[in-house]
Amino acid sequence: MAAQDDPAAQAPARDVVIGVDMGTTATKAVAYDVSGAQLASASHGYPLQAPHPGHAVQDPELILAAAYAGVREVVASIGAERVAGLSFSSAMHSLLALDEDLAPLTPVVTWADTRASAQAERVRASAEGLALHRRTGTPVHPMSPLPKLIWFREQEPEIRTKAAIWAGIKDWVLLRMCGALVTDHSLGSSSGLMDIHALAWDEEAMRLAGVRPEQLPELVPTTTVLEGLTEEAVAATGLPAGTRVVVGAGDGPLANLGVGAVRPGVAACSIGTSGALRVTVDHPAVDPLGGVFCYALTEDRWVIGGAINNGGVTLDWVRSQIARGPAVPAPAAEDPTGDGPAPEAAELPSAAELLDEAATVPAGSGGLLMLPYLLSERAPHWGSTTRGAYVGLTRGHRREHLVRAAVEGVALQLSLVLQSMRSAGLEIDEIRATGGVMQHPLWRETLADALGAPIGFPAQHEGSGFGAALLGMQALGLIASIDVAAEMIPVATRQRPRPADAAVYASLRPVFDQLYDALLPANDRLLRLAPSLPLDR
Repeated sequence: MAAQDDPAAQAPARDVVIGVDMGTTATKAVAYDVSGAQLASASHGYPLQAPHPGHAVQDPELILAAAYAGVREVVASIGAERVAGLSFSSAMHSLLALDEDLAPLTPVVTWADTRASAQAERVRASAEGLALHRRTGTPVHPMSPLPKLIWFREQEPEIRTKAAIWAGIKDWVLLRMCGALVTDHSLGSSSGLMDIHALAWDEEAMRLAGVRPEQLPELVPTTTVLEGLTEEAVAATGLPAGTRVVVGAGDGPLANLGVGAVRPGVAACSIGTSGALRVTVDHPAVDPLGGVFCYALTEDRWVIGGAINNGGVTLDWVRSQIARGPAVPAPAAEDPTGDGPAPEAAELPSAAELLDEAATVPAGSGGLLMLPYLLSERAPHWGSTTRGAYVGLTRGHRREHLVRAAVEGVALQLSLVLQSMRSAGLEIDEIRATGGVMQHPLWRETLADALGAPIGFPAQHEGSGFGAALLGMQALGLIASIDVAAEMIPVATRQRPRPADAAVYASLRPVFDQLYDALLPANDRLLRLAPSLPLDR
């Protein structure tokens, strides 16, 4: 038979991997070919519920349905015959109790859930706290499953008794899709329960959590390939039963891969609602003071860095709660009252307008600092009781100073993360930054000046879903190495630090840093008083 008549020769190449990115508010499925071209995408959202103060949970069935729907729509667009496999990304730190039949006993407890703050603070303050962080790579913080498990042991003993398995949301989705109960090393390393040096569940962490090894999924490399879909998954996705599924990793490490920050010395910085700064290295490490996390990407790639809770949300709050009406000009010299003209009623200004105003005042905001801890904070202090503050406020400060101080506060917080990363012995030669806020020059300039380093902005930002697809391509043998990401995602523009403004932020950084500890006793007392101090009548 001639080659052109051979059905196998005529069959389309299986050169497409669908990255399935299960995020906090939506799951997105995106198909990529081996050149990195995006062929189709679909996204489905779901709510983040807060049934009680401090709770932030989700319905696992809704997340599974979103994953199925997204994959089904992408497959319908490109054709099942081109799909070499699926590869997964997931929001980190989730926790889900399963019964003996592997059905959910609880909602998905997300990273944003803070109910375990007291448990986290207690363990963190103990003699074992820092040692746990160094062994597991995960800060002792209410975001992670370890304190959450302690909370369930102390507050929900009935659930603890009924729970046969404790898993993450991606573990359960893969169980439904492939019939295998596994946790990848990346999500395992973000649980506070895995020894990152031994790649095994940590005995002391399990003792504190009150769980046994058989109550946790099997740990596997992120490039593990699960062969075949369940009947349910075949019907829900339109893919054949033999479709291969790559277990994948956490969305943080995969975000580095998605912007091409895969080589030592290249850091990825992202600012969306929250923010993060991470660098890829070839071995696990944590700084002596425990200021950074260390999570796995592959068996020989690790991501070290820190996440902050307050990124673009800080400016959103300033805009909605402070920036009402036009900016009030500084009092004229001949105005003895100093009141200046009364502002006229106006519509809420846009974020771009506020940033344009803020750019008219000098770096340092006239000695005004904002601690942008509106949603508490994570790196590098990892406390759960901190609160936001404006410090240095005077009668001479205007709206534009308050706005600029908010932007500077986010940038200075990321500079503290960078400082901790360097304390861990990391050499960072290049930073790649992404995020919606980066469209305005004030954010780009302030970030470069506060970090004191040039920042490159990729031509496109494919994110964790692209990272998952690339990891899947390596696992399935479609590409030689994930190193190709560096060439696939070129830098389009660069922002270099301006010496004078960089010097201002270098002088403010230690003051900004010291304010965390200085205000901690007051924040602790306010937290204890909070039940008697409601926000509204």
